[in-house]
Amino acid sequence: MVLAETAGASAGGLEFLWQQRGPFFSGLLGTVELSVVAGILATIIGLIVAAMRVSPIPALRVAGTAWSGFFRNTPLTLVFLATSVVLPLVGIRFAWADAIGVDTFFIFAVIALSTYTSCFVADAIRSGFNAVPVGQAEAARAVGMTFGQTLRLVVMPQALRSVLPPLASMYIAMIKNSAIAEFFNVGELTKFFDDQVRDHPEHLYAEFIAVAVGYIVLTLLVSGAFNLAERRLAVSR
Repeated sequence: MVLAETAGASAGGLEFLWQQRGPFFSGLLGTVELSVVAGILATIIGLIVAAMRVSPIPALRVAGTAWSGFFRNTPLTLVFLATSVVLPLVGIRFAWADAIGVDTFFIFAVIALSTYTSCFVADAIRSGFNAVPVGQAEAARAVGMTFGQTLRLVVMPQALRSVLPPLASMYIAMIKNSAIAEFFNVGELTKFFDDQVRDHPEHLYAEFIAVAVGYIVLTLLVSGAFNLAERRLAVSR
């Protein structure tokens, strides 16, 4: 009897999830969009901050260290609050977003997630820079290369192999951190879960499993992509 009830509940849960596949994939797409856009911006900002932290100019090193220290020691929820609440209060509203069909809160979420993640990306990249022997940079300067050329042509290609594993961890953490955007009305997987639990609490377990599987698939895809890149860049021994 119990087994029959369990099987019936499971079948009902699967049927319900199939009926809700549209909102589920909409939430999944929202998480992908938020993570991809924030990841690109975090990588760009992280590269700039990492370059500042190894720059020969003291002011740039101080600014890069201050950026990393501030966001690394600030809770992500507070960063979301600052961007979603404080920015509109000081007049930053991104009115142009409505003209192109982009939700303003999505932009705030991208800003919060990318700035927070950028400090960790910068630390990972800087550790890769430091792993390159100092003699490589000195040799580059000896032949007349500028700091930017040395960083781009000599240091960065060698550092890339060592920064891939920590970067993969950063991006996986960023995907999971994107769940906080749900509290600021951004449509993504966790918001789908919250909406479904509110409207259909009888299917709680099926909804939870579906959302958990969605996050697992996304993180496994990121991990697999970085593992493939790491194997391609591996040095034969």
